[in-house]
Amino acid sequence: MRTAQIKRTTKETDIALILQLDGGEIKINTGIGFFDHMLNSFATHGGFGLQVTVKGDLHVDCHHTVEDTGIVLGKAMGEALGDKSGIARFGSSFVPMDEALAFAAVDVSGRPFLVFDAAFQEQQVGQFDTCMTEEFMRAFAFNAGITLHTRIEYGKNAHHQIEAMFKAVARAMREAVSPRDGILSTKGVLA
Repeated sequence: MRTAQIKRTTKETDIALILQLDGGEIKINTGIGFFDHMLNSFATHGGFGLQVTVKGDLHVDCHHTVEDTGIVLGKAMGEALGDKSGIARFGSSFVPMDEALAFAAVDVSGRPFLVFDAAFQEQQVGQFDTCMTEEFMRAFAFNAGITLHTRIEYGKNAHHQIEAMFKAVARAMREAVSPRDGILSTKGVLA
């Protein structure tokens, strides 16, 4: 089974995370309700098992908790994929949520990059700063070693926009990590 377990402790956060690419238990507690909801959506729509416990400096704000969780989830994704052989490599998805539509495309290439195109009218959803959506996606992409393009096509409600984006990224990742024979690269290696 393709799994990774990572613990990371800094002066700002203490994170324990287990990722199972082929499904498993979903149990998330970051201390930020909306962020828990987004990670739950990511796991559910990606078909991933995901257990995350975060103790962060939420008395400051949500920044360190969200970004560091992206770092650890990205590292776990990279570790669980190993040499990236036997995967489809590419994935993309459009996901609607009410008035909002989000798109995501990924290349599990070993070459980290993020293109993020979204503007949110609201600054917060619950205790989650909407600007942290981009920080999370960057941390995840760069630490997983993936190229990620994601955008909000349209929408007005930040909750709907962000949730559609997390689901689109999850579905694109599910497609990209699905089993396939060999290494999908003219170089013979993904690094």
